[in-house]
Amino acid sequence: MQVPIDRIKVRRRVRKEPGDIDALAASMNVHGLLHPIVLDRGNRLIAGGRRLAAAKRLGWKTINALIVDADDKADRLELELEENVQRSALSYLELEEGYARLERMRRPNIFRRIWEALKALVRRLFRRD
Repeated sequence: MQVPIDRIKVRRRVRKEPGDIDALAASMNVHGLLHPIVLDRGNRLIAGGRRLAAAKRLGWKTINALIVDADDKADRLELELEENVQRSALSYLELEEGYARLERMRRPNIFRRIWEALKALVRRLFRRD
């Protein structure tokens, strides 16, 4: 659900250094918000402080949020910790391979372009209208 950013309450957070908000804001500007922030029913931020900061930097008025039942301080803290602990960053090798695949997709060699053109031709020839 879309929540007005100015109604979100940010209390004391576990993360002290948010990292590079400019890079996240640039990504969100291009791709949008890929994962909603998490709020309790009182609009208190549980998870997504960096995403919220990036949205503010972009001048967004609303942000997509998941609302959860977590009115107890301990529950909110547990969810904040869980959200940050359970995600796993890609390894250097995984990133390298992923970016190499993306490069090949975006800049295919001559053989790939011919193959894709042949596949498109076959689809057109055998398309049933």
